[in-house]
Amino acid sequence: MRDALLLVDVINDFEHEDGDALLESFRERQADLGAEIASARKRIPIVYANDTRGRWDGDARGFVANVCANGRAGPLIAEIAPQAGKAFVFKPRYSAFDHTPLSILLEELEIERLLLAGMATEMCVTQTAIAARELGYKVTVLAAACATVNPESEHVALTYLESVVGARIEYP
Repeated sequence: MRDALLLVDVINDFEHEDGDALLESFRERQADLGAEIASARKRIPIVYANDTRGRWDGDARGFVANVCANGRAGPLIAEIAPQAGKAFVFKPRYSAFDHTPLSILLEELEIERLLLAGMATEMCVTQTAIAARELGYKVTVLAAACATVNPESEHVALTYLESVVGARIEYP
């Protein structure tokens, strides 16, 4: 079975309504996220799927550079940013599959199982996991490598993903 690490909305400037809460959670979990990325870099493809944040020029490199230079957690984001040549997909909606070429990319890579990490667990990570299962992928959510806006909502989302959607949840 061929795996890929799918990182959802990890390139984040935290300049939005939920930014403070998400940044606090990200700071707590960034080490686990970094460890997952470091491990994946040695063995499986990594795909970044990130909110457009109103950017429609397709310039992923410029987007990442701007967040690293000007975002509230720039140095921490720089540690987990994509290396040159890594797959990066802009997404306009919660799910990384909704109106993006992600499924085509994963098909080209012959991916069968997605390891999901990112922000926010109860929002975009959950919607991406649901869509992935509907498309036939095996899904594992790396809970320690996901940041949340609301821990209670995160718990509900992870429980739902495991018991209803059929995703596997890896807890720390």
